[in-house]
Amino acid sequence: MPDTAKFRDRLLSRLGELDSRLQSIETQLDEPHLRDWEEDAVEREGDEVLESLGQAGQDEIRRIRAALGRIRDGSYGLCARCGDAISQARLEVLPDTPFCKACAAAH
Repeated sequence: MPDTAKFRDRLLSRLGELDSRLQSIETQLDEPHLRDWEEDAVEREGDEVLESLGQAGQDEIRRIRAALGRIRDGSYGLCARCGDAISQARLEVLPDTPFCKACAAAH
């Protein structure tokens, strides 16, 4: 069974980082655009990149919250698909993963 306290701390730390990053992205997206057409086009491209990063951050936040829920209910470290234990090495690399290596490959 994995050391859930260690993983909980890592997940909460990452959640804080993502929250700060998403707030920064939101602030940048809320800034007014310039009136010059060429500069506005460049800013719009930048906004699209920021929106993509924001979406990726929100997706990671959902995975982290789900992992924290599994810690709370005692199922953390067990594959959501087959019920087998997720290897410690896999959890070290992907602490929010709900799947063992075999099920992730099949998924």
